[in-house]
This record gives sequence, C-alpha cells and structure tokens, in this order.
Amino acid sequence: MAKDAILDGVFAINKPVGVSSAQVIRDCQTQFNPSTFFAPMINQEREKRAAEGPKLFNRRSKAKRDLRVKMGHGGTLDPLASGVLILGLGSGTKSLQSFLDCTKTYETIVLFGASTDTYDRVGRILTRRSYAHITKDMVLEALGSFRGKIKQIPPLYSALKMEGKPLYEYAREGKPIPREIPTREVEVQALELVEWYEPGTHSHRWPTEEAEDAERQLAERVWKQQENRKSLTPEEEKEEAEALAAHEAVKRKHESDVDSLVRDRPPSKRQKKMNNRNPRNEKEVLMSGALGQPSNNNSDNSNSNKGSNLIPPTDPNAPPPWKGEGPAAVKIRMTVTSGFYVRSFCHDLGVKVNSAAMMAELCRSRQGAFEVGGPNCLEYSDIEKGEEVWAPKVAKMLANWAERGNAPVDAAPLVVDPVQVSNEVAAEKARESSTGPDAPLPLPADAETVPQSVESEEVAVQASASNGVEVEGLAPPKKDDDEVSWNGFQD
Repeated sequence: MAKDAILDGVFAINKPVGVSSAQVIRDCQTQFNPSTFFAPMINQEREKRAAEGPKLFNRRSKAKRDLRVKMGHGGTLDPLASGVLILGLGSGTKSLQSFLDCTKTYETIVLFGASTDTYDRVGRILTRRSYAHITKDMVLEALGSFRGKIKQIPPLYSALKMEGKPLYEYAREGKPIPREIPTREVEVQALELVEWYEPGTHSHRWPTEEAEDAERQLAERVWKQQENRKSLTPEEEKEEAEALAAHEAVKRKHESDVDSLVRDRPPSKRQKKMNNRNPRNEKEVLMSGALGQPSNNNSDNSNSNKGSNLIPPTDPNAPPPWKGEGPAAVKIRMTVTSGFYVRSFCHDLGVKVNSAAMMAELCRSRQGAFEVGGPNCLEYSDIEKGEEVWAPKVAKMLANWAERGNAPVDAAPLVVDPVQVSNEVAAEKARESSTGPDAPLPLPADAETVPQSVESEEVAVQASASNGVEVEGLAPPKKDDDEVSWNGFQD
C-alpha cells in the first residue's frame, strides 16, 4: 500500500444514550487523529497544505488549520436515542446523502398516561389521562391504524415555526396560531408489539416538571384542531405544502449548522458578548423542544465533551409520580420511511387508546444496510479501548464498504473475514514497532480496492455542501449550543 493511501468509506457506530451525534464524531476523531491507522489521510492533507503557500494557509480560520480525519454522519440521532449512527470517512462522506432517505427500523418504549411538550420523558407535563383501561389487546388493535401510509404532524414544541414565530410564543402571548400545523405523509412498512409491560413491572416514569397553563391550553386547541381536521381546498393544500417545505428547509439547515461542524474550541469573544446580552432562558430552551444546559455536576464537562451526558438519568429510588401501580408500557418495533416522527407516533398511540402517552426510550436498530450488532456497526465502547481494538474492526468495515460498490443503501451487508483483517493489522503493528513510531499503518489487502476520488478537495466540498450532507469542516459553525437544540427533527 502506498504511503499516502487514504482510508475512505462508510461504517456505523452504536451510539449510546446521552451523547449527541456531533460528540460521537469528536470522540472518534480524538482516537483517529493521532493513530497510525489513519496516518496516511493526515499525511496527505499535511502535504497538500504545505504546497498551498502562506496566502491560502492564512485564509483558513484557526479552527480549520488543525489536521484531523475528515468525517461526517448520515443523519442526526438525538441524545435521547441510541443505536445506528452512520459515519463517513474521507471521500466516503459523499455517500452520506443516500442514507438520509433510506428506510430505518426503530424500537421504542411507549409509556401511557401522560403527554409532554416534547412528546418524550425529558419534556414537561402537558396533560394526564386515565390509563387503567389500557390493555395489550387494545394496543394491538390500535396499531393497525398506523400501518401503511399515514399522515403525521411534528411534536408541538419542536423547531416548527409559523410566520417566523415558534408555537410556544403564541401560547405565551395568548394568541391563536395562524393556521393548522402542516402534516406530512410517511409510510410504516412494518409494525409489531415486541413486549408488553404490565403496571408495576417496569421502571419508566413520567417527568415531574409541569408545563405552564398557556402551553397546556395551546396544546389542547391544536390537538382538537387536528382531530376535527377537514378536507383542504386546493389552495389550502398548496399553502400547507409550502409551509411543510419551509419547515423541512429550516430543519435541514439547522441540522447542518448544528451537527456537521465538529469543533473543539471555546466560544469566541463575540459569542460570549452576545450570550451575555441575550441569555437563553432555561424554560425557553425546554419549550423549544430541547434540553437545558448539561449539568455542572459533571466534572468532565470540558468543551470537547460538551455533547456528553445530555440526558438526565432517572433515579430508581425516586417515588413514582402516581398512586398505585401506575400505567402500563409497551415496546414497539417499526420499519419506516424517511421523515417519520417516532415521538409523534408515541403521542398518537396514546390518543388512539383514549389516554395519553410519551416516548420513554428510543433505539435506531437499523438504517439502510447497517444494523446494531451487525458486521458493519462498531460498538461505542471499542473506541475507548484503543487502536489495537478498533483499527481491525474499522478496517474490516471499510473493506466491506469497498466491496459493496454501487449496491443500494438498503442492501444486505457483505461479510469480510475478520480473522484475516485482524492478522494483517497485527502484522503491520509488529513491523511498525521495528521501523519507528512515525511509520504509517497501511490498509489491509482487502481494503486496497477502495476507489480514490479524482476530484479535488474543493470539488468534493462543494458536492457535499450542495447535497446538504453533514460533513465536518465545510463552513464556520453558527451556534455554540449545538448539543442543546437537538429535538424537533424526525427521529
């Protein structure tokens, strides 16, 4: 393998709960950047920059001058969720766009009896409903109405705006919303009840914080509006389509701004000044469908770890927020098309059984051909175990990706012999120890078929940016609270 060989391709990682998608890339780069395995990628970029000349070098921002493994992800997975997060390396980032529109499989736990502003367990209570009447058979029957093509609306207090104003601001001002929330058509290809949790047999809890009266009243009005929704005229359908398209554009742009750029740097003086001038109210953060700032109790809450520990843990010793055994819960597995809101499904399921419900847990078990526990999904804990653990596995996954060629993103993954790859990486490690610490670790033989792009980096960047794919290093970050405003995107 040539000295300047680059490791390009796509693999997945099993993201844990409480970690943002941006933090996953930071954690990977912390291990990848100084590694021998990715030295060819770093060396090639170093040589390219050395040939640029001082004028072009000085035009780079300070954050872009450091050398790092180029990475991006194929769709945000919010901190409350675990499971498959697809990562692209080098020119593999060009393939990430195709994963935004592929089918996904989720497993979620629905907790009955209450609903929140974010439709999940980290929001604030909007309403409580009776739940003693809910049975497993009732839920099984209700699931039938969610199969196939259905209409969904996003969670009420997501990033959705009307006429430039978030919904919760209408609630605080006591004003009615200008129009109905636009719906979107999605498809549920498979839906099954995996496990039923009888009352008193599970540890899931409602949150304890209550929403304000204004938000409660707005929620009731919107839900009633949607329940009595009439057929739209052609003009109204056009207006709704335009509103939904605008909402999707805002989500895509926000997702790109928030998670595409992964920078380990403190806020600038201008950002600090603006933050002091217009501090964000914690209630406003929560009502926008997001979490508050990470707990100051976390001793490892450095800037490079700002996307960790975002989900407050549940206290198993805390008294339950109900009398008696409490509500039932259910685990549901679903395969859905792009744009599906799992939170909205959980909320709507509660309505369907004449109660209320929220999402207690979420796992994206599959995205395209990548599946938790599959041959191309790395366990998150492997990253921290060091290069001798993750390098053979990543090499195998990149070789697998290279052999796929132009296979559809939903195609079944190929299987590469892990023993052969592991032996080759171990042999390279042994040779490295005899030739010095700076010797690069070549790719295994199976991975030498990775096609190298003939485009320049500038062309690659333009292509990635035009596709709206989340790629590290394409534009300056616009927000400092990137791990806060995660909610409001399709799950």
